[in-house]
Amino acid sequence: MALLEAGSCSHLMDTALAAAAGSSVPCAHGGGRRAAPRWAASADKLFSLSGLFAVCKPKGPTSAAVLNLLKERLLAEAGVQTKGNKRNQVLKIGHGGTLDSAATGVLVVGIGKGTKMLGTMLAGSKKYTAIGLLGKATDTLDATGKVTEEKPYDQVTKGDLENVLQKFTGDIMQVPPLYSALKKDGERLSTLMKRGEAVEAKPARPVRVYSLSLQQFQPPLFTLDVECGGGFYVRSLVNDIGKELSTCASVQELTRTKQGPFTLEEHALHEDKWTIDEIAQSLENCTALLLGEPARKKLKTEHPGETAVICEDK
Repeated sequence: MALLEAGSCSHLMDTALAAAAGSSVPCAHGGGRRAAPRWAASADKLFSLSGLFAVCKPKGPTSAAVLNLLKERLLAEAGVQTKGNKRNQVLKIGHGGTLDSAATGVLVVGIGKGTKMLGTMLAGSKKYTAIGLLGKATDTLDATGKVTEEKPYDQVTKGDLENVLQKFTGDIMQVPPLYSALKKDGERLSTLMKRGEAVEAKPARPVRVYSLSLQQFQPPLFTLDVECGGGFYVRSLVNDIGKELSTCASVQELTRTKQGPFTLEEHALHEDKWTIDEIAQSLENCTALLLGEPARKKLKTEHPGETAVICEDK
């Protein structure tokens, strides 16, 4: 199904919108011009949007839920009724890489033809700020899970932690968490785990860490800045750090501060700016940004199970 190009809102779509709104449109067979629906211009603009932009994912909802909420708001603003409305047009929207429900920060979104570009976001560089907790391990490797182990951590010094970080920098092997978006037989491991089914850990796989630094150390809490490639799990990193220090550790807070060229401070739209006009402006601003993204921080392949999520309103 073809998307509407900018400025080409068809008579068919105007008619569908008018039917939903109870308004009239220009008659294609003569007979004069009738009043156009007040939403036509917004709908035309919405369906012409194409490219990549970033939103700020709040803590709590899944990345897919954030995407659905964004789509609903845009369609509502445009006055497009979707239930029972068999339109030939499709609002295509997706995100380029899942953030944990408890995590916040940059979620890159593709709209229109931009959904075809989301694969580059999966493989590209990402930056995170993570707050870890020494002495407690959980089944999810973060604060949302059940405590599975507790160990002393008083022996751990700032120097010990800084030395350990060097072992997790560069090209390393990492075992993904059991609670993750990775799939087995078409279902997410996290879904299987929540149902109480037995799940075997995925084998260790190669991941890349461009930089890893300790920002704060106030035991039992410590704060890390991480820049990594595709397929990397910060929860696994913190868990592995705890083991390396002869204790255990889990993530308390996680924020993605950068994905590809999109930064949290400069580019991520907060909920009050999830509007057609704000997104159109962001798409325009980000065109040059994407052209300037360095190629050196892209892995050759995406990791199996890590996919862009795309939803369509049909």
